[in-house]
Amino acid sequence: MNPIGAAFTWLNDPLNWTNPGGVVDLVVEHMYLSGLAVLLGCLIAWPVGVWLGHTGRGGTVTVTVSNLTRAIPTIALLSIFPLTALGFSTWSVVIPLAVFAVPPLLATAYTGVREADPDARDAAVGMGLSRFQVLTRVELPLAVPHLAGGFRTAAVQVVATATLAALFNGGGLGQIIARGFGKTIAAGAGEILAGGLLVAALALLVEGVLGLAEKYVTPRALRVAAAR
Repeated sequence: MNPIGAAFTWLNDPLNWTNPGGVVDLVVEHMYLSGLAVLLGCLIAWPVGVWLGHTGRGGTVTVTVSNLTRAIPTIALLSIFPLTALGFSTWSVVIPLAVFAVPPLLATAYTGVREADPDARDAAVGMGLSRFQVLTRVELPLAVPHLAGGFRTAAVQVVATATLAALFNGGGLGQIIARGFGKTIAAGAGEILAGGLLVAALALLVEGVLGLAEKYVTPRALRVAAAR
C-alpha cells in the first residue's frame, strides 16, 4: 500500500482515535502544551511591549529581543531544558515554546501601542487623563487588532512547532510521527503522513478560529475604518 493509502487507512481506524493515547488524547495534550506556552509568552511579552510602546522608548530593544529569540533554534532549547532541574517535564517543553512565541507577541504589542492615533492620545491628555488612563482607555483599545494578530501568529507557530516536543518525551501529535519513524519506512510511512496531516489540520483550525476571534474583539469603529 502506498503512503497516502496507508495514511487514509490509519485515519479511518476508529481505534486510532479513541484508544488511550489515540488522536483525541494527543490533540488535547497538544493544545494543552501549546496553550500554556502561548499564555506564558503573553505574560512575558505583552507587558514589556505595551510599556515600551507607551513610553516611546525601547524600539531598538524590541527589535533586538525579537531577532535574538527568533535566532535561537527551538529544537536546541527543547534538547537543553530536559538536562536542567526541570527534567523531562511539561515545563521543559512549555518554556522553549514560549520563547518561540515571544517575538510576534512583543513586536505587535509595541507596534500596536506606538501606532495609536496621536490625535486620540492628545485629546485624552487634554481632557486631563493620567498616563496610565491614556494607556488603558485609549492606546490599548486602539492596539487590539495588533495584539490579536500577534496572538494568532504566535499560537499557530507554537501549535506547529509543538510537534517537536514528542522527540523529548513531551507528548502531543508529534508522537504519531515519532512512532512512524520508529518503524520501517514501508510500515510507518502512512502513520508519519497521518500525523503530519493532523498537525497541519490543527494549525489551520487554530488559524481559522483565532481569525474569527480577532475580527470580533476588534472594536467596531476600527473594523469600519479598516474596511474603508
